[in-house]
Amino acid sequence: MTSSPFSYNSPVVSIEALKHSIAYKLMFTVGKDPSVANQHDWLNATLFAVRDRMVERWLRSTRAQFSQDVRQVYYLSMEFLVGRTLSNALLAMGIYDEIKQALDEMGLSLDELLVEETDPGLGNGGLGRLAACFLDSLATMALPGRGYGIRYEYGMFKQNIVNGQQAESPDNWLEYGNAWEFPRHNTRYKVRFGGRIQQEGNKTSWLETEEIIAQAYDQIIPGFDTNATNTLRLWSARASNEINLGKFNQGDYFAAVEDKNHSENVSRVLYPDDSTYSGRELRLRQEYFLVSATIQDIFHRHWQTHHTLDNLADKIAIHLNDTHPVLSIPEFMRILIDEHDYAWEDAWDIVVQVFSYTNHTLMSEALETWPVDMLGKILPRHLQIIFQINDHFLKLLQAQYPGDNELLARASIIDETNGRRVRMAWLAVIACHKVNGVSALHSELMVQSLFADFAHVFPNRFCNKTNGVTPRRWLALANKPLSAVLDENIGQMWRTNLSQLSELTPHIDFPKFIADVRAAKLENKKQLALYIAQELNVVLDPHALFDVQIKRIHEYKRQLLNVLHVITHYNRILKNPDANWTPRVKIFAGKAASAYYAAKQIIHLINDVAKVINEDPRVKNKLKVVFIPNYSVSLAQLIIPAADLSEQISLAGTEASGTSNMKFALNGALTIGTLDGANIEIQEHVGEENIFIFGNTAEQVEELRRKGYNPRQYYEQDEELREVLNQIATGAFSPGDPKRYTSLFDSLVNFGDHYQLLADYRSYIDTQDKVDELYQDKDEWTRRAMINVANMGYFSSDRTIQEYADEIWGIESVKL
Repeated sequence: MTSSPFSYNSPVVSIEALKHSIAYKLMFTVGKDPSVANQHDWLNATLFAVRDRMVERWLRSTRAQFSQDVRQVYYLSMEFLVGRTLSNALLAMGIYDEIKQALDEMGLSLDELLVEETDPGLGNGGLGRLAACFLDSLATMALPGRGYGIRYEYGMFKQNIVNGQQAESPDNWLEYGNAWEFPRHNTRYKVRFGGRIQQEGNKTSWLETEEIIAQAYDQIIPGFDTNATNTLRLWSARASNEINLGKFNQGDYFAAVEDKNHSENVSRVLYPDDSTYSGRELRLRQEYFLVSATIQDIFHRHWQTHHTLDNLADKIAIHLNDTHPVLSIPEFMRILIDEHDYAWEDAWDIVVQVFSYTNHTLMSEALETWPVDMLGKILPRHLQIIFQINDHFLKLLQAQYPGDNELLARASIIDETNGRRVRMAWLAVIACHKVNGVSALHSELMVQSLFADFAHVFPNRFCNKTNGVTPRRWLALANKPLSAVLDENIGQMWRTNLSQLSELTPHIDFPKFIADVRAAKLENKKQLALYIAQELNVVLDPHALFDVQIKRIHEYKRQLLNVLHVITHYNRILKNPDANWTPRVKIFAGKAASAYYAAKQIIHLINDVAKVINEDPRVKNKLKVVFIPNYSVSLAQLIIPAADLSEQISLAGTEASGTSNMKFALNGALTIGTLDGANIEIQEHVGEENIFIFGNTAEQVEELRRKGYNPRQYYEQDEELREVLNQIATGAFSPGDPKRYTSLFDSLVNFGDHYQLLADYRSYIDTQDKVDELYQDKDEWTRRAMINVANMGYFSSDRTIQEYADEIWGIESVKL
């Protein structure tokens, strides 16, 4: 038996010791006899055995951080989409092959146990997956940092497709517990809501509040091939009064636990439906619950170590992942002023040095604002502090730009033009010493449009940190066939130094290398085809072009433009069935927010179109359409390595960065996309001839808007487009309900086509024709795909995190 190639910092692990450890955990931790244990029992026994081996590293890392008294970053995010943990932990610790062999000898299959693990319901999309990649990189690079989030009892929802439509059911991911977490029953903080403010001279008191308890749960984040680890701390809501015993004894059982249920709703569900007032109020409570518990914990940890708060700015950095945790700014101020008697100006000086903020969107509808009335009712003291911050800033602004009242109105945290709302992004920009975008285009547009006024006031505050993804999960773990080819040709160190992929360049013209890469891709496609056959009863040809768009369903992501291409392609096949068609499989996956009607209609249309095309005998295997339900990290790890073509087709200027575009390219898919987000930087790295770019640029999009964009003009002038839209509008794909998509047709043709699908349609279709043509030359396709892989080193989250560490957080690696 040979040891795994990634166990440089670990002693060689004996297979017998692992077998003994797994069996011991099954009996004495899980409490099951091997003769009656099911797959989930064996999974948990394996998890506990692996976790034990991680704990030693964890404790050693924690001790090193304390003893070296290092500056730490605290990363606050409403989402941490970590994915299944066992396989990643085995990879990080270098014992993947050893565990596999130990289980084989025990008559068990590691592959079967890995599938048994549940995806944690701690996130939904790119925001949460980015946070998870960042934690992986922080740990791998031994940078001192910890993540803070909410331990949601239920994820966003489990998505089923019923009669072509999205149906939602609870995502009870904690149904069988979570073996990775360490409950911290003694780490509890009171989180307060409501009440009133009392002023006595300079002393402000927040009184008569409702209280909820936040309890901590910790999870180890292992670094890859290192003893370094970090911590993800999640908060769970507990009632301050568990039960009203008097009401219970009177027989009023529901009333007895009413307060408990109300309290614990705060951490019940990820992203509760905010289409109602009560839903929005719960969302606000969730966000404050996260930041209050976290800021209290940061103060407590700092005080334990230093017994003073005067050096806070030297020892901590707090990073806000989007606007959700921005309430931590007034909470930090409140604790310093109300509980530690700091002067307002001194507290503000510390805040500006400590906090930094990542902006993830320029779209006004996605930028959080809260009604002054709601904030005043739930968090009166924080609203008061926000007004004080605003007054402080506007006085500085008035001194710098006297008489410019329009500027003052635009830059005010309080938006007086829209029903008096608090603009959370404004608060973040005013309070944070650094504000970053997540791609070169996004950061440029951020200072030119959204934050233009602030960029004049704080010219050195804004910067770019292009996103990255961890090569461990998204290549080494997700794509073992391709990883094996890379290892054979350039060695194994690309896992921690992704720039080494450039060493592939001399191999790209070797026929054997191209053949090996094609064989790896085919293996991945067969795996995905098998899953789709078993789960969806659709048979795919793995030699067809796998054309994939997997992401949150949203109008700006333009899944609908992709559907227009599907129907156009279908119409062409019917008109000329004997032409030399490139067989295609169109694959969609993603969830629509439960209250987002237009996105749900798009899902319905995709499934209606799929039903018609897949059942049409004239098409045979020339075109298939598949919507894979309940998209998750685990599904992404199956789908992305199998993709030939990556759809990144958002309207230019709307996608901040994207990270699936990086994952696809890293796994050998070619990109079809607009010049949006990180697509631009991907093109710069891989070369214009190795990516399919179409559509208007961000400048052309704005120019169209200024001139008065008229979608009907495109509809009337393009015969193919008109045919496709008429088919949708007249029920060609919904014969049982011909008017089902009338409103969707109107939104595109008659009511403005906000995301300019019709303007980009012809360019998109023509570019897809080029895709078909290139795919027929399999060797040339593979060669260009590998040019993409060889030039993806820049898009590692390790590079991104090193930039954050050096230029924003001021943290350095811990010596272990």
